[in-house]
Amino acid sequence: MKIKALSMEEKDIHAELSSIRDLMERSAKFISLSGLSGIMAGIYALIGAGIGYSLLKTGDYEHNNIVSIAELFLVAFAVLILSIGTGVWLSYRKAQKNGQPFWSTGSKRLLINMAIPLVSGGLFTFILIYHGHYGIVAPATLIFYGMALVAGSHYTYSGVKSLGIIEILLGLLAALVPGYGLLFWTIGFGVLHIIYGTVMHFKYDS
Repeated sequence: MKIKALSMEEKDIHAELSSIRDLMERSAKFISLSGLSGIMAGIYALIGAGIGYSLLKTGDYEHNNIVSIAELFLVAFAVLILSIGTGVWLSYRKAQKNGQPFWSTGSKRLLINMAIPLVSGGLFTFILIYHGHYGIVAPATLIFYGMALVAGSHYTYSGVKSLGIIEILLGLLAALVPGYGLLFWTIGFGVLHIIYGTVMHFKYDS
């Protein structure tokens, strides 16, 4: 009887420790990230890529058409703002629905760790554009974005890391094949986001 009692006590202790560990992981990670936001970001990127393609098709780059470059930048910036805004809104709704805090230790750490490569990549992209190295812009954005996902993956779903690694590899491939930057950008920010968002939606949001 004593042996059974001790065994039950050990099981209870293990269950409590497992529960505490689960609570600690939840508080340290941002688990309100919405899969639907990834799908929407991908759709925005596809629309932006379509607009970008039409600009490239009509732009006169033999005469260094700065106006068209500025228009491309505005399109990319609009896609970024829409993606971030939608992501914040949908993730906030998911957090409220699940009774979880949106602004927590996990979300703060996620933001800080992603901000470093994202801000660095943004500044580097500005430098590339300033010096006229337009062919490297798409690979650079994919690589730095992938690095941001890998850095932030420690504070959210583990699947984010896999997406980040694929984005980095895609960016490196885009750098090896000049002239197809928009195509790789469309795959990385459009198609991959939709696939990833769909998987995450059915895995965590349903």
